Amino acid sequence: MSQARTMDEVLAESFHDGTLSRTERAALRAYVDEHLDRDEQRGALRRRAFEMVEERLTGAVRPDDARRWLAWLEDVVRLSIPEATPASRVEILDSPGERVWRRIVDLSAGARQSLDVCVFTITHDPITRALIEARLRGVPVRVVSDDEKSFEPGSDVHRLWSAGIEVRVDQSIHHMHHKFALFDARVVVTGSYNWTRAAAESNQDNVLVTDDPRAIAGYAEIFERRWDDGVPFRSVERPRS
Repeated sequence: MSQARTMDEVLAESFHDGTLSRTERAALRAYVDEHLDRDEQRGALRRRAFEMVEERLTGAVRPDDARRWLAWLEDVVRLSIPEATPASRVEILDSPGERVWRRIVDLSAGARQSLDVCVFTITHDPITRALIEARLRGVPVRVVSDDEKSFEPGSDVHRLWSAGIEVRVDQSIHHMHHKFALFDARVVVTGSYNWTRAAAESNQDNVLVTDDPRAIAGYAEIFERRWDDGVPFRSVERPRS
């Protein structure tokens, strides 16, 4: 069966009464999304709808009928226009200053389903408290950090682990140098910013905050790899000085 015939059949489902029901509207939307992926194809649908209405309005037509067919045409035209994809939100923050760590704390406070953190080092108390509070609310929190940094003075990794947070560290001679976190798998925070007091008060760093699905999917994949490659913090022995 030709595409033109299929197009006529889809339009005819609602054209007989000049009304697009909810079911007919869903069927037309599905047809447009599945079969009409180019502008010229969608244009052909609109032209055919115009022709059908023009044929119906030829001759004497009651005003109510004319309004009904024109409303149908308007619905068809609207459905033939691709739905706009909401633009991703992007924030760019920098340090020193309070903006970055306060944004991380706010996102942690808003997490409800999951909080996955993959950072080189954690020594900043307000962020640590926010992660622990999320855990106490029942949010699953996972943290991956660098094995060497986890035992340095000021590290909050043991504190997080003691609070019941799942913590893993790398088992490589090289550093686990990532600095990103995923909040409810809907927002990712990434950049050069270490989660430390020094980054907040003196270092010059940057952070990107976005809900872009592609970025979230990419960082989620990285997190799962680092998580699978890591070892539970409780099983790691403190390095001898």
